[in-house]
Amino acid sequence: MMKIDAIARKILGWKLNRWDRWYDYETGKFIHDSEFQPEQNLAHAMMIVDRLEALGFTYKINGTSRVCFNEICATGNSLAEAITNAAYSLIECNSIAHSTSVWRKLC
Repeated sequence: MMKIDAIARKILGWKLNRWDRWYDYETGKFIHDSEFQPEQNLAHAMMIVDRLEALGFTYKINGTSRVCFNEICATGNSLAEAITNAAYSLIECNSIAHSTSVWRKLC
């Protein structure tokens, strides 16, 4: 759950409203954690892709199980899992190095 929480908060900009749901200020909606499962649901994973592309990241698919956002790549058992893993890798890699410029884009 830590991976999904980090993606929801740092990439999608959702705020933790309660231990089991987020609040999306852009749409004014509450999102329960069971309603956002990007590792299993490709439509949810594509929300991440859309957001990162809007922020200037390039999305590339290499087969059905490898995804890259700019130079950060990850794999998964499915495309949805690979997208989620790559997005989380982007968060992990940029939380220390280049944090100012990247987080300016993400937040």
